[in-house]
Amino acid sequence: MTDRIRPLIAGNWKMNGLKASMAEFEAMLAGAPDVAAKADLLVCPPATLLASFADRARASAALAVGAQDCHPVASGAHTGDISAEMLADAGAKAIIVGHSERRADHGESDVIVHQKVEAVWRAGLTAIACIGETQHQRDTGETLAILRGQLNLSLPDGSRADNLVVAYEPVWAIGTGLTPTAGDVEQIHGFIRNLLTERFSAEGARMRILYGGSVKPSNAAELLAVANVNGALVGGASLKAADFLAIAKAV
Repeated sequence: MTDRIRPLIAGNWKMNGLKASMAEFEAMLAGAPDVAAKADLLVCPPATLLASFADRARASAALAVGAQDCHPVASGAHTGDISAEMLADAGAKAIIVGHSERRADHGESDVIVHQKVEAVWRAGLTAIACIGETQHQRDTGETLAILRGQLNLSLPDGSRADNLVVAYEPVWAIGTGLTPTAGDVEQIHGFIRNLLTERFSAEGARMRILYGGSVKPSNAAELLAVANVNGALVGGASLKAADFLAIAKAV
């Protein structure tokens, strides 16, 4: 891992969590100071829990709360949607955009992801922009072309190291228990780093690139040691404080 880039371990709870989940979050808060010297910690619960989690974490300098998605515009007649400004008002510090499940379940294009990144910035927050290839795209040798296209179209020109994080999540590895080899991850993260540096110069060289896709305590140390892996976007393992903290301690 590049020494000058502070790692980020982000938990994406997806559509999981009820009020009773506060107990797990409390345990995360209690354990966060043990890893704060080495990494930033972020938990992205469902929108129904965001405000209560953020209120509880307000006094913590070791763990922040984020959101999983936002609408591109600030307000209006968009029933059921939530704007970045609303999420900021609820206490979010960052918002995940362009996750493969949003792309697949809701037909979100790179253009929409681009608009959402700008919406996150408009609200004064950090965007975590997700990219990744499907199994078919991997099998047909399209991975690098797909990632190049997603990066080119999803990231606005104003991208900087302090307002954007890139998360590489191979779609075929999410929730499957499968992970690329460390060599595969190094190749792809190096490719992403080169693209970011070519486009954004020094800012691109400093941007955090997270790996996501079946990250768990048993493989975290190996993945986080790979060059240009500056943290992890953790799915299922982030629902349990013990697992999430164990991953963070592997930095």
